[in-house]
Amino acid sequence: MTLNHGCTYRLQVPPDASGATLVALLAARFTHSTSEDWRARIARGELDLDGRPADDDATVAVGQVVTWRRPAWDEPDVPLEFDVIHEDAAIVAVSKPAGLPTMPAGGFVDHTLLAVMRASFGDVRPLHRLGRGTSGLVLFARSAAAASALGRAWRAHAVGKDYRTLVDGVPDWTSRAIDTPIGPLPHAALGTVFGAAPDGRLAHSVATVLERRVGATVCAVQITTGRPHQIRIHLAAVGHPLVGDPLYGPGGVPRPDTRALPGDLGYTLHAHRLTFAHPTTGVSLTLEAPLPSQLETA
Repeated sequence: MTLNHGCTYRLQVPPDASGATLVALLAARFTHSTSEDWRARIARGELDLDGRPADDDATVAVGQVVTWRRPAWDEPDVPLEFDVIHEDAAIVAVSKPAGLPTMPAGGFVDHTLLAVMRASFGDVRPLHRLGRGTSGLVLFARSAAAASALGRAWRAHAVGKDYRTLVDGVPDWTSRAIDTPIGPLPHAALGTVFGAAPDGRLAHSVATVLERRVGATVCAVQITTGRPHQIRIHLAAVGHPLVGDPLYGPGGVPRPDTRALPGDLGYTLHAHRLTFAHPTTGVSLTLEAPLPSQLETA
């Protein structure tokens, strides 16, 4: 455990919360804390409403800004080392270890890839993110121009994204397109979590069998969309959850009665390859992060 420097969170009051009390809004939106927890934080002077100290009986109106200045807390220890795969004046690509969050969230601020990258390379900007339990390539831009060019390429689906993973069971197919929509579903601890949802957003993956083992299979997965936890949800949706995934079970939905969180570890998923046009030169560039041993195939 290491004490971090605290963090400031901001929330703009949505239309459906107008007229509610501040405590009710916070307890409903952030279910990790009770109404009593939020009242105690207000009493300690940690929250502002539109820049002024908040009262625990305050009501909120649409558009107001709630600010929580969370004091420093102990962050769990995580692997902070990363390997540089490519570096030039416009971009830096690194291989993230499993267990290291990409961005601040879920109790992590200083122990994130973004924090350690900025300590090493200055004000770099991540172009995408990997789940905490996912290892492999993460691409950062070193300038606003590079970030803009690569952001357009991502939105245009002009970036090739290749993953490898280990799934439960042995599929009876060699290659399969998966188009299961992804959207929010109920979750006991968080309120909602992403999963396979008929009314969710379009998502597209193609899974290919690389090696069949006893009770498990190594698959390559290419994705054209980038929905949260897409590969975990899609493989589970077709009956082959990732080996060791504590959250997603068959059907691509949270396992019954689970309180596992999206950031909990146990599965093996690796961002193996990115292919894109360099933001400065326009030359096609393919980068690879070495595979973990459990995903190597004969």
